[in-house]
Formats: sequence, structure tokens, C-alpha cells
Amino acid sequence: MEDESSVGDDCLGSEPNEVVMEIRDWSELTSVCLTNIFHRLSLEDRWRGAMLACRSWLEAAKDPALFSSFDLEPAFEAAGAGRSDSPFWWTPAFQRRVDAMLRSVSEFCAGGVREIRVRHCSDVSLAYAAERSPNLEILSVKNSRSITDASISIVASRCPLIRELDISNCYEISYKSLEMIGKNCPSLTVLKRNLLNWLDPSQHTGIVPEEYLRACPQDGDREATSIAQFMPRLKHLELRFSKLTINGLISITERCQDLEKLDLFGCANLTSRALEQASANLKNLKDLIRPNFYIPRSVYHAERYGHWRLYDERFQTNVFQI
Repeated sequence: MEDESSVGDDCLGSEPNEVVMEIRDWSELTSVCLTNIFHRLSLEDRWRGAMLACRSWLEAAKDPALFSSFDLEPAFEAAGAGRSDSPFWWTPAFQRRVDAMLRSVSEFCAGGVREIRVRHCSDVSLAYAAERSPNLEILSVKNSRSITDASISIVASRCPLIRELDISNCYEISYKSLEMIGKNCPSLTVLKRNLLNWLDPSQHTGIVPEEYLRACPQDGDREATSIAQFMPRLKHLELRFSKLTINGLISITERCQDLEKLDLFGCANLTSRALEQASANLKNLKDLIRPNFYIPRSVYHAERYGHWRLYDERFQTNVFQI
């Protein structure tokens, strides 16, 4: 009588039951395949994962096609854990990190980068990127305390295709930069020139260096005049906490009549009457953000800001009545 186990072996064949695993060397994938895969990864995953795997992956991760957009905003939002800012981000050490990434991307992209969104970069790194990015269309460098007119002049001369610019909270930039950008970048339709909240700086205390908070630009009307004169095609303009007055606002609304969005939140020198007078020129305006802002009495107490009592029409229970 045959052994039952032998019958079973005959029925199933003589092949062993072990599963043989095929070993593949992922480093041998073609650069085309790797690039296609890396397109599906986030910037952080490519930077901190793929680039560190092996030499072939590093080279594939440097493909210019992967760097048409260099956007660090998602990384900032994730790192902030619900907060918009962090004390460490304002340090020289953090600026060096951002600079290193921006310089590397500028070298990888071979002139193909069209969008750069960073924070806390320096004059040197921005100039380096601008010189190598003739096709740049979107530039956001908000909160960059070291950026000056020097690097913006290079951006204006080397990146004429820019259509969106965010230089919010960059206090070393003056009206001269606005003039240079306006003269050299005729496609510009979006400008964000917001300032930190100087009406109640307590929200920035312990995060933004105090000396930087005190350096808030005072020439709101001069900047407004430059915007009006050199950026007439604007459709989206943000001037949060700007110190412009009715004169500056009127100059903008008379010359920038294509505006569809105008953000004036926190502009303490504007009254409801001024806003109505100026906005009458804007026939295409769809979204107007008024200067409504709560001003704590602890900030504007009578001893220090007694002259504000003269402007009763601006206030209604400590809130702009606009």
C-alpha cells in the first residue's frame, strides 16, 4: 500500500512547496522610471528620502523636471503644527538651511523653475536663484528679514515673466523694489505687500525679533504711489497693516482699475469715508477686505495715543466702524 504522503506528492508534483522570492536591485531602475516615481512624492520625501538612498536615486532626484515648482509652504504649515510662525525660523541658522535648499534647487532646475515659495531666505540666495531662473513666474519670499532692494533688482532684471509676487513682512525692501518690478515685469497681476501687525504686536512677541518689529516701514503712501505708477495691471493687491493714507489709496484706485481683490485689513489710517471715495473707481472689484481690526485699549491708551481721540469716526467700541 502506497504511503499517503507519496500519493500527495505525486498529485501535487515533485516541486518543493517553498516560495522563491525574486531579488531585485531597485538601484538599477532607469532614470526615466525613477523620475516618474519621484514625481508622485512630496518635496520633503524626495529631499529626505530618495536623495539619501543611493547614488543613482540621488541623480534621478535632481532631474530638472522635478523642480519646475519649489514650494516650501506645505512644509512650513506642517512644521508649524497650527501656528503660522516659529522663533527658530527667524534665526540665522534656519536661514542658512533655507538658503542651501534654494541654491541647490537653482542648480538642479537648469533654468526651468517657474514657481518659488519660500520664507526666511537671504539676499544672496535669492539673487543666486534669480540669475538662474529666467522662466520664473511666481515668487514668494515672505518673512525674509535679510532681503533688500539689491536682490529684488536682480529678480526684476532676470525674471521678466513674474506674474505673482509676495514680499510680505520683508522690511528691508523699499518702494524702489516696487518700481523696478513694475517696470520690468509687465505680466504682474498679483502683489502681496503685507506687514506684521504693528497695531497689536503682542501676537508676535517672543517669535519675531523685537528690533525687527520696530522697523516696520513707515512710507505707505510712497509705496502706494509706486504701485499705482508702475503696476497698473494688478488684479489682486494685499496691503495688510500698511500705513498708507487716503492719498495713497486714491492713487492706487485711480491707476489700477483692473483690481478684483483689494485687502486693506489693519490699515489704521483709512476711514470708511476714504474707502468709499477710493473704491468708487474700481468697477471690477469683487472682493474688498476692509480695515476692520480690534484695537486693545492697552495698546492705544490715552497717554501715548491721545491724538487718536480726534478721529472718533474711525472707532466704535474699539473696532473700526468700516
